[in-house]
Amino acid sequence: MTELSAAPRAGEDTAPAAPGRRLVLIVVLGALSALAPLSIDMYLPALPELTGDLSTGAVQAQLTLTACVAGLALGQVVAGPMSDAWGRRRPLLVGMAAYTAASLVCALAPTVETLIALRLVQGAAGAAGIVIARAVVRDLYDGTAAAKFFSLLMLVNGLAPILAPVFGGQLLRVMPWPGVFGVLGGIGVALLLAALFGLPETLPPGRRATGGLRETLRTFRALLADRVFAGYAAAIGLAFAAMFVYISGSPFVLQDLYHLSPQMFSLVFAVNSVGIIAAGQAGGWLAGRVPLRRLLDAGLLVVAAGGVALLVSVLAGAGLAGVLPALFLVVAGQGLVLPNATALALSDRPAHMAGSASALLGLAQFALGGAAAPLAGIGGTGTAVPMAVTIAALAVAAALLTALTTRRVRARRAPGRSGRRS
Repeated sequence: MTELSAAPRAGEDTAPAAPGRRLVLIVVLGALSALAPLSIDMYLPALPELTGDLSTGAVQAQLTLTACVAGLALGQVVAGPMSDAWGRRRPLLVGMAAYTAASLVCALAPTVETLIALRLVQGAAGAAGIVIARAVVRDLYDGTAAAKFFSLLMLVNGLAPILAPVFGGQLLRVMPWPGVFGVLGGIGVALLLAALFGLPETLPPGRRATGGLRETLRTFRALLADRVFAGYAAAIGLAFAAMFVYISGSPFVLQDLYHLSPQMFSLVFAVNSVGIIAAGQAGGWLAGRVPLRRLLDAGLLVVAAGGVALLVSVLAGAGLAGVLPALFLVVAGQGLVLPNATALALSDRPAHMAGSASALLGLAQFALGGAAAPLAGIGGTGTAVPMAVTIAALAVAAALLTALTTRRVRARRAPGRSGRRS
C-alpha cells in the first residue's frame, strides 16, 4: 500500500519568492479554479429560457447542470493522477484545449439530451484546470501556508460566481442562451494561453509518480483508508453539495416562485458570492492565529445554520425576507469550509500523491453536488420545499459527519497553529 508518511514541507522553500511571480500564480490558478462556477453559473439565468426553447422540463434542464458536474468529478479522477505521473502542464494544456472545443459545440446543441451529453464532456475537460490548480498549490505550500494561499485563490475565483450570472443575465439581453456557451469557449482560449505562458512546471520528473494505473489505484485506496482524509473529503463534498442544490434550484425558486427577474436574480446571486469571498479572506487572515480545524468547524456551523433557517423560513412562509438571509449563510460559510478542509486534507501528502488526493477531493465535491442537484426540482417550480429540505439535510450531515470521522484524531493530537493535519 502506498505510504502516507509526512512529506517535507514545501512552504516558502519552493514557492516563487518574487511578489510579481506570486501574483501571476494567484491569478492563473484562481482563474483555473473558477472554471466550475464559470461553466455552471454563467448560464443559470438562462435555464428558464432554455427550458422553453428546447421544449423540456425543469428537471431535464437541471440535468444539464448535473452532467457538467459529473464531468467535473470524473475528469478530476483522470487528470489528477495523470498530472502526478506526467507533470502538471501537459494534462492542463490538453484539458483547456478540449474545454474550449466542447464549449463551442454546446452552443449548437439541438436538443436537451444532446446538451446534457456535451455538458458532460465540457465538465470532464474543464476538470483538469481545477484539480491541477489544487495540486500546484500543494507542490508549493503545506499546512497554514496552503490554507492562506487557497483563501487568496478564493478572492480570484470567488469573483466568478458574482460576475458569471450577472454577465450571463446581461448576455441574455442581446443574444439567446447558446451565446453563453460561445463566450465560455472564448474564456477557454484565454485560460489556455494563461496556462501556457503564466504557469511553470511545479512537479519535476524526479518527484513524479511511477507505476501506472496499478500505482494510482493503490494511492486511491490508501487515501480512502485514511480516516482523516475521508473526513475532510466529506466536509468538502457535503457542504458543496448543499451549495450546489442552491445553485441548481434557485433560478426556478427565486424567478418562478418569488418572481425575481433574471437581472435581480443575478444581483442576489452576486450578493451571496460576496459572502463567500469575505469569509474566505477572513479565514486567510485568521489562519496561523486560529487552528485550521476551528475555522473549518465555524464554517460548517454557519452552513448548517443557514440550511436549517432556510427550511424553517420556507415551511413558515416567511418569503424572501427569510429565504435570502438563510441562503446567504449557506453560501458564505463555504468560504471557511472549502480552503481549510482542502488544506487539512492535502497537508503532509507527498508530492507524487497531490494530484490523486486533489482528484478524490474534487470527486467528493462534484459527485455529491451533481447527485443532489435534481432533488431541488422534484416538486416542480411551484414549491421551494424540496430545495430547502435537501440543503438543510446536506448541511447538517456535513457538520456531523466531519465531527464524527475526525473526533479520535482531534483527541489524540492537540490542534496546533501550524495548520498541519490535526
